[in-house]
Amino acid sequence: MKLISGTAHPALADAIATHLATTVADVSVSAFPDGETYAKINENVRGEDVFIIQPTCPPTNHNLMEMLILVDAVRRASAERITAVIPFFGYARQDRKDQSRVPITAKLVANLISAAGVDRVLTMDLHAAQIQGFFDIPVDHLYAKPVLLRYLKEVRGEDGTNLTVVSPDVGGVKMARSYALALGAELAIVAKNRISATQVEASTLIGVVEGRDVVLVDDMTETAGTLCAAAEVLKENGAGRIYAAVSHAVLGPLGCERILKSEIDEVITTDSTPGGCEEKVTRVSVGGLLGEAIRRIGEGKSVSSLFDIDGSTV
Repeated sequence: MKLISGTAHPALADAIATHLATTVADVSVSAFPDGETYAKINENVRGEDVFIIQPTCPPTNHNLMEMLILVDAVRRASAERITAVIPFFGYARQDRKDQSRVPITAKLVANLISAAGVDRVLTMDLHAAQIQGFFDIPVDHLYAKPVLLRYLKEVRGEDGTNLTVVSPDVGGVKMARSYALALGAELAIVAKNRISATQVEASTLIGVVEGRDVVLVDDMTETAGTLCAAAEVLKENGAGRIYAAVSHAVLGPLGCERILKSEIDEVITTDSTPGGCEEKVTRVSVGGLLGEAIRRIGEGKSVSSLFDIDGSTV
């Protein structure tokens, strides 16, 4: 087994390697003066089971292209099998034609990954689960839920007694319900109206939050507009402490500023993407979860047990 890391998130690759009691392979990645990416594998990978770890987070195009170049280098070096480990799958929100004459870019990216020579994909909390069907190769789809739940239970001491899990939009109800069942908590929904790519208006609350702690659940946040708008509605309706449990926090300056000024007490997210925001954001590692999945894939064992809600296998 060989672990190879691109430049998108080497810290996560190191965490995965630590869990597996191994090291990341020696790889050189650089750029030519005109911006073209150059990669060289400095170790023998002939006949090896290779795992290339590269979230396609911002800069998305650069990280995606770098991963494809690494895949091509490994394939031409005669690796036995190549697995693309993509903790955060960029372009996942472009999964359908919602307007005339627009692309389905998530499908295009799936095609590019397959054409480059990837044999298998390992990813986590896709924005739309059906994206798995865009690939004609096996896809192992993990969930960050066990890791986030463990933090809520063990660190924040939440046992569901005085807790409500809230979906910040109607589309996230299924995910929020699974968290509520796992925590033994109540469920509520905030209906939202998206004004633009960066502006969201939260309007109606369905459920009871008065005097209760609240956990907002979402798969990803970038500008934090949805979360912050929902938190404002929840606080107006008497909510106590407000947490946000988010699988992927791809936060830029706007998102960090909004969270800092919002009613949210803490955003709990994973290290599926590199850090951003020093205040109010806690990142819990999925290195163990991904590492265990890689171990089982390498050994030909079942990965499905990693979906256990209590996370006891990681």
